[in-house]
Amino acid sequence: MSLPDGPKASSWIQTVQFFLRPLETLDVWHQMYGDTFRVLGNELPATIFFSNPEAIQKIFTATHESFESTQNNNLLKLLLGENSILSCSSEQHQRQKRILLPPFHSERMHDYSQAICEITEKIIGEWIPGKIFVVNSVMKEISICIILDVVFGLQNDDRYNCLKELLVSLFDVLHHPFNSIFLTLIPVLQKKLEFWRLEESLMSQLQQIDKLVYSIIAERKVQRNYPGKDILSMLLEASHESGEPLTNIELRDSLITLLFAGYETTSSALSWALYWSYFSAEIHKNLLFELNSFPIGNDKIGIAQLPYLTAVCSETLRFYPISLMPFSRFVQKPIEIMGYQLEPDTIVNVSIYLAHQREQVYPQPKMFRPERFLERKFSPYEYLPFGGGSRRCIGAALAQLEIKLVLATILSRLQLGLVSPRPIKPIRRGLIMVPPTFEMVVTGVR
Repeated sequence: MSLPDGPKASSWIQTVQFFLRPLETLDVWHQMYGDTFRVLGNELPATIFFSNPEAIQKIFTATHESFESTQNNNLLKLLLGENSILSCSSEQHQRQKRILLPPFHSERMHDYSQAICEITEKIIGEWIPGKIFVVNSVMKEISICIILDVVFGLQNDDRYNCLKELLVSLFDVLHHPFNSIFLTLIPVLQKKLEFWRLEESLMSQLQQIDKLVYSIIAERKVQRNYPGKDILSMLLEASHESGEPLTNIELRDSLITLLFAGYETTSSALSWALYWSYFSAEIHKNLLFELNSFPIGNDKIGIAQLPYLTAVCSETLRFYPISLMPFSRFVQKPIEIMGYQLEPDTIVNVSIYLAHQREQVYPQPKMFRPERFLERKFSPYEYLPFGGGSRRCIGAALAQLEIKLVLATILSRLQLGLVSPRPIKPIRRGLIMVPPTFEMVVTGVR
């Protein structure tokens, strides 16, 4: 069968449409061409979007001989390094994944859960009725503090404050609307533009961050008896199959990747979760009823397992997924998907957003309804907020734990209200979709 049909506009027009109005553009393309469509016209290699669970299963379960997920994005490689799990080839990816998995095992979650709740309580602890706050900013503050604690074992000292300031500044530059173009262009178009100006503006900040990160690594290596439960401490004890420890460059690339992947993604999901918890009076009432029946104490993991809280967080990630699609996969050898024969170099994209909007799977998909996650379980090819297959986000469990515990802590400590209780839609910020800026007010303290 020939390649699927798709939009007829020029590749540049399609790119602009997808950049400026990604959700609306995906909805229109899906309505016109169905679950599978080709974008960028006759550009080679072909770029195909899939959202059917059967197709997603075939893509996610294919061997690395069929697909390669190496990212041809020079900007990402500049930021994250050649050893990043997000940018390395399949074989290296598997080696890196083996090394990075232990810090995310379930037994580590108990240690992280305590830090998550303590940091959240510290940030909101002195708020009084009448305080108005920008939700997005507070969630970013919580998220960056958790990352610095969990990943680096850093608390409030000079290095902590310096690294925090540098990272926030880096993300502000990186996610400026113009700079976002270089992260969001479909790979075949990235080659047509130069990003030297952006590269120049980032280099000085990256050098400062690297200098600080390498100094933290060196200091921790000297502190052989450092009793850390943070991810850096565990990576320092890790080794390759040969028995060789990770090099400083490998450590740096892994740490920066975790920062990059877990900062604004999680803070944006937190902002959405808080928004939906107060936008609907019924959802808010149900959450409080469940939390009041299981007050936050030492059993933080028990809180994170509460069914309705989990359903609200799951629906948050379904309704407006932070990432519209996992990184592209590149066909390595001919493969048939949904009746289409895909040749080598074809670019395959799984649309998380469209997969989450399927009426057959999620009746009334445009309605925020947590109950759907209490009524049935969804397969990893129907519900995939963290991607899937061998490239599924390695920090998914930690991100979900953080979203649930931060939300539960805030709801248990404060009475809040939306300053402007109105529907809002996501906006693009670099590679991800985030809620627009909105405010809440403290109406009481519990």
